[in-house]
Amino acid sequence: MKISLEWINAYLDRPAEKQEVVDVMTGVGFPEDGMEELADGDLMIDLEVTSNRSDCLSVVGLARELAAATGRKLMKPRIKLPKATAGEVSKLTSVSNEAHDLCPVYTARVIKGVKVGPSPQWIVKRLEAVGLRCINNVVDITNYVMLEMGQPLHAFDMKLLKEERIVVRRAKQGEKFVAIDDTKHELQDWMLVIGDAGRAVAVGGVMGGLESEVGDKTVDVLLEAGSFDALNVRKTSRKLKLSSDASFRYERGVDLKGLERASQRAAQLIIELAGGELAEGVIRAGDDEPSEHQVKMRVSRCNALLGTDLSADKMCDMLGNLELQPKLDGDTITCTIPTFRLDLHREVDLIEEVARHYGMDHIDVNDKIQIIIKPTQNKVKAKKTLGDTLVAHGYHETITYSYVTEKKGRLFLSDGEDALLLNEDMRKAEPMLRPSVVPSLLNSRKINQDLGNSGVKFFETASVWHKRGDAIQEKQTLTMMADAVDKSAALREMRGTIEEAIETLGGVSARETIMFEPCDGGKRYEVAATVKLGDKAIGEVGVLSGKIAKDGFDLQTDVVCSEIEVDAMIGLYPPVRNVGNLSRVPAIERDLSVVVTENVSWAAIEKVVLDSKPELLEDVQFIEVYRGKPIAKGSKSVSFRMLFRDPAKTLRHEQVDPQMELIMNKLANELKAEVRGS
Repeated sequence: MKISLEWINAYLDRPAEKQEVVDVMTGVGFPEDGMEELADGDLMIDLEVTSNRSDCLSVVGLARELAAATGRKLMKPRIKLPKATAGEVSKLTSVSNEAHDLCPVYTARVIKGVKVGPSPQWIVKRLEAVGLRCINNVVDITNYVMLEMGQPLHAFDMKLLKEERIVVRRAKQGEKFVAIDDTKHELQDWMLVIGDAGRAVAVGGVMGGLESEVGDKTVDVLLEAGSFDALNVRKTSRKLKLSSDASFRYERGVDLKGLERASQRAAQLIIELAGGELAEGVIRAGDDEPSEHQVKMRVSRCNALLGTDLSADKMCDMLGNLELQPKLDGDTITCTIPTFRLDLHREVDLIEEVARHYGMDHIDVNDKIQIIIKPTQNKVKAKKTLGDTLVAHGYHETITYSYVTEKKGRLFLSDGEDALLLNEDMRKAEPMLRPSVVPSLLNSRKINQDLGNSGVKFFETASVWHKRGDAIQEKQTLTMMADAVDKSAALREMRGTIEEAIETLGGVSARETIMFEPCDGGKRYEVAATVKLGDKAIGEVGVLSGKIAKDGFDLQTDVVCSEIEVDAMIGLYPPVRNVGNLSRVPAIERDLSVVVTENVSWAAIEKVVLDSKPELLEDVQFIEVYRGKPIAKGSKSVSFRMLFRDPAKTLRHEQVDPQMELIMNKLANELKAEVRGS
């Protein structure tokens, strides 16, 4: 916010020197961002104003802070309107507000018979000191009052308004508009415009139009003061690439109660400097003036938080100087917050005001600060353990955006699921919240393909979104992707990684509950399996459809993917450790290869072996799957290893043979399995 030293001193009961202004304003949170000596001996000072302090985007607002911090008195501009002699304003014009949600308040005054010409030197000096170009006395006054009081205003030439009336409405799709800077724009139907009886004459809160601007021939002026939705102003300004001092202020919020005062101030100056007659009254379309609210602050809490020992009276003095109307009742100070302070809502906000005006440099800082470090939560430990396990298996973690293109995202929608699209201009290229992290990993795989990288493995823990009708569900998934030169080998390797991760998180007992059941992969997978923990399905793993990989993402290699619910996995943590004595006797290993049909899974084979309950069987381990000669088409050979041990004595082979016979018979009877080589 640029001010001149002469201008801010005009609102103080005694002038301040430049260094005092810089030092004091920096101390209360408005650091100096530049200074410039002006030719007339004045000084321009540029102060940084945070986005929550819209009240200080005005000379009066900054003068209030300076006065409160230095014990000066704020001298607000005196406003006294002349007698209205131009008739009733309601008989001269009308305002129709058809977009109350985007324009809570719109006011209009009428001044007839003005004489447009150059501004007096004192206005020219102040405006040029802060970098504004002077246009004419009427336009310059609207700019002057905006800088003085923080309320943007706009003046229309009434004779250039069709039917001399105002209609506040949404723009028509494709409606044309020429701004006062002579730039042409095509409006969209969500934008707010100020129109007359037939066209848009201003974009609400952003900029006025060329066709209704005040010029040398203007005689009658309609003076606008309004409030516009901050988000809509910002969105419109960015979309049209059209910004102004007015839009800068509307984006940060204006004082609804200050509209009338700013409008009166501008009308007073116009009549003083441009002549004319004021119409009686003001047209107000929209909400009534807002009421002030109260916020309480405990004196003890303020001192405890700041580490100070300030008296309640001292705090009341500081808050009173900021026009917060403090009232003390015991340990509690109740402040009535003026409507121009849009940033004060909580006790801590008032404590910050005390800290700013007491002075941060007056608050003692201890050499040592006690910090209580809480133990890491199991959920955090589990996620780190999971990540470490996957990295140990050769996977690289990715962090990708939650948005994908609609075309790619729809490839991963389940039956009955709808696309969740965002209506944001900045996300036009990728407007869809992803239903799966797989497309994001495939995009990363494509980048690595272009760089010539192979053997790629990625994982990511992130949110996905599912929309069915009006219901939207967000959940966290662990998504893994790996190259699959050999599809079967890659699928087995990913399965092993999942089992290892489950065991690391929940222990051996958790690994024993995991199952992979063949399922229909739909359009997404060529071959797929449901991942289950006990009876609960927690995800799926499979070979991604070649059509999706090649046609959808232009990949030149097959990939395997898995998607598993994160909460189900980390809920196993911490792992259960079952510790037993080390065996003193050796075990006997027996390898077995059986030929089964393609639809028989390793999980089914393992289940039959374990259900046969051989007395001495200690462990069953998968070895490999073989397809090809001499195995018949439609069948496969599955090899696995069994470990037999007697905890009390060394086993003999003749003790194991009957149990092997039992297992082979069970496999033959239940799965029609044939032992290879028999």
